[in-house]
Amino acid sequence: MLDKGDYRKLGFKCGLEVHQRLATQTKLFCGCDAQLPNDVSVAEVERRQRAVAGELGSIDQSAAFETSKDRKFVYNAFAKTTCLVELDEEPPHALNREALDIAMQIVASLRARAPDELEVMRKEVVDGSDTSGFQRTMLVGYDGSIETAGRRIGIPTVFLEEESAGIEYNDSGVAVYNLDRLGVPLMEIDTNPDLETPEEAKAAAAALGLMLRLTGRVQRGIGSIRQDVNVSIREGARVEIKGFQDLDTMDTVIANEVERQLRLVEIRNELAKRKAKVHAAHADVTSVFGETKARIVAKSIMGDGIVMAARLEGFVGVLGREVNAGRRLGSEISDYAKFAGLGGIIHSDEDLPGYGFSEREIGTLRNLLGLGPSDAFIMVTGERGACARAIDAACARAAQALEGVPKETRGVDQKTLVTTFLRPLPGGERMYPETDVRPMAIDAGMLELAKSKAVDAESVSRRLRKAIGNRQLEEQMLWSQHLGRFLEIVEKTGADGSVVAATLLEKVTQLRRSGVNVGAIGDDAMLKVFAEYGKSSIAKAAIEEILKREPKNGADVERIIKSERLERLKGRELELAIKEAGDGGEREDRLRRIMSKHRLNIDGDELRAMLK
Repeated sequence: MLDKGDYRKLGFKCGLEVHQRLATQTKLFCGCDAQLPNDVSVAEVERRQRAVAGELGSIDQSAAFETSKDRKFVYNAFAKTTCLVELDEEPPHALNREALDIAMQIVASLRARAPDELEVMRKEVVDGSDTSGFQRTMLVGYDGSIETAGRRIGIPTVFLEEESAGIEYNDSGVAVYNLDRLGVPLMEIDTNPDLETPEEAKAAAAALGLMLRLTGRVQRGIGSIRQDVNVSIREGARVEIKGFQDLDTMDTVIANEVERQLRLVEIRNELAKRKAKVHAAHADVTSVFGETKARIVAKSIMGDGIVMAARLEGFVGVLGREVNAGRRLGSEISDYAKFAGLGGIIHSDEDLPGYGFSEREIGTLRNLLGLGPSDAFIMVTGERGACARAIDAACARAAQALEGVPKETRGVDQKTLVTTFLRPLPGGERMYPETDVRPMAIDAGMLELAKSKAVDAESVSRRLRKAIGNRQLEEQMLWSQHLGRFLEIVEKTGADGSVVAATLLEKVTQLRRSGVNVGAIGDDAMLKVFAEYGKSSIAKAAIEEILKREPKNGADVERIIKSERLERLKGRELELAIKEAGDGGEREDRLRRIMSKHRLNIDGDELRAMLK
């Protein structure tokens, strides 16, 4: 992997977009349940969507691209989590004040400024994930920052918006969505493109995730938080990588994207030397393959499909040039053709005899296209309309290779950790005002309340270091679901933080695996256990014994301690236990005899000190 100096020389720029669902009771613009309970599907609705001009009067290229797929969208509606607002059959209701309160707490935690007035906008989205064809969004903060790895990273914008619908099924002709998720309040936090290495991007994402978690007012679980990463190098272009959920691989994916852009720049330079051209005028070459042994083409033709091909002047050998492990320029071009509903392309840098093509067929095709020795070709097969769309898209992507790196939105292949094409990068043309929601003023009282609830991840890290004193446990606790409970226990009981952390992180997990219903242990009971331990009323070993019995409150804890005789032996009582064990044998032998009888009632360190 490149070092920081290498990335600086490349003109590396990187910024994050962090999306986090909020833990509100209802959705952003209606009263439906936002907690995503197990719900019953009660209706199915079909729609088709079209791109429209934005506030600036032009159609966004990403919206136009999605419209060109001409897909049908099917929406599953549910009893508790869907109403006419999600179906776009009723105007939005008033803005969820609970969501706004959480949003302002996050704005304050980022040390950002709030606008004087909230203006709801429509962000055009025509991939089907919004029934209306747009997402409602509003700027709630700007000019903020977050500290990570000793650096302050700028936060230019913070948005409160609607979550999209969840995808159930997707292919080239139809997409099925569930509407239970649509409209759940969602925060979008954007950083400046100040991140200098992939590792720093990963650290910044972790810091933002921690800050959000510390509010205690965000949803948890798979899919509740997603990170998009914007990456570019000086001679490349801005690429948005969508949907990170696993931070462990973020730096590797970003490094692979930088490698891809470097390879595409090299290909651009090579094509420029060759004075390469893309001949967008394609030809129907079905007649060449009337008796072909290539299965993919023969099957297509038998099903009334056709074959289309286009000439790429000066591209010979370049289509097979690797841009990432297992991916070549031909793979990049093929991605575009796939969105027309075909399986991809066949190109002249591939092992054509391996497909089953004969030398005669390839020679005839080259003559028909007028190819010279340095020219390549791309070929598609399938239904006529799909072929025409696919060859046009493939030629457009090949032409972009002459420019270098296209601006795109890309996904992540989780097996190879390289990026793949999703759609062109969206622009500002997809934003326009929401006319169904009134603007809302932000008053001073709301801002003061938000500031009083602001959280500081760095101060929490310092508290953990002071309380635990074990780096591994500190790191685990920082990202654990038990963090809030840990801080409360240590603050209220004065118990040894390392013991509290080890119990919550390790012992509770072991108890759950052994069949103990740890979810039944109440917060009051947990506080009482550590309060008794903190004032030396019970030994450390007794903590697990008490938790095994699933106490629901403090009274349960007191009852268990008495009924199971778990009171700690100390002072005179400990001296008597030592005398009972006798004086014979080595000190370690005596210690084992005593602990075998009083393991749950004695602190081992205190016993060792007395035996000395």
